[in-house]
Amino acid sequence: MPEEPKPRRRQARGERRIAQLLQAAANVFCANGYTATSTNAIAREASVSPGTLYQYFPNKEAIAIELGDRLLAQMREYHGQAFTPENLALPLPRLLDAVLDPLIAFNVENPVFLALMHGSEIPGRIAEEHDALHASLLARVGDLLGHYLPDGDPSQHARIADMTFAIVKAGLALILAAPEGAERDAVITETKTALLRYLDPVIGEALATAPTP
Repeated sequence: MPEEPKPRRRQARGERRIAQLLQAAANVFCANGYTATSTNAIAREASVSPGTLYQYFPNKEAIAIELGDRLLAQMREYHGQAFTPENLALPLPRLLDAVLDPLIAFNVENPVFLALMHGSEIPGRIAEEHDALHASLLARVGDLLGHYLPDGDPSQHARIADMTFAIVKAGLALILAAPEGAERDAVITETKTALLRYLDPVIGEALATAPTP
C-alpha cells in the first residue's frame, strides 16, 4: 500500500527545522570554513541536539549539498533576471548597475556562497554544479561580446570574459569584508568603476550602437 502523506503541520515543522539547520550551517561554514566545521558545531549553532540534526541530515556533506543546491538555484534565477534584453540594451554604466546590484545583494545576504563555493574541500557535487554554472555564464558573456564585436577574435572574447569575472570575484571579496554602510558603498563604487574602465574601451562604443541581443 502507498504511504499516507504526512500531515501538513508535520511537514511545515520539518521544513522549518531544515531551514534552521541550514542557516546554522551557513553561519558556521562562514566562521570556520567547510573543512573545520563539524555536525556538532552546526547542532550547537542551531540550538538542537546532534540526534535531532541526524534526523534530517546523515552528515556534514549532505548539509553542504542541500545548502549549495539552494544557493545555486537562487543564483540561476538571479542570472535569468539580470541578463534580460531590456538590461542588455542599457548604456554600459546602467547595465553594470542592473547586473551587479542584485549579485552584490545576494552575496551580502548569503556570505556563505563564496565561503562554500570557493573552498578547497567542498563536496564534489557542489564543485561540479558551480563549475557548470560558471562555465555557462562565461559562455554567455563570450556570446554577448561576439554580438557587440562580431569581427573580434573569439579567444579574445573568452579572455575578456575571464578577466571580467576575476574583477567581479575580487570586488565581491572586498565588498563582503568591508563594514556595512559608507565603507561598503565606497568599495561597491570602486568595483563598478574598475569594471567600467576595463570594459568601456572594449565594448562601450559598440554597446551604444548595437541592436539588442
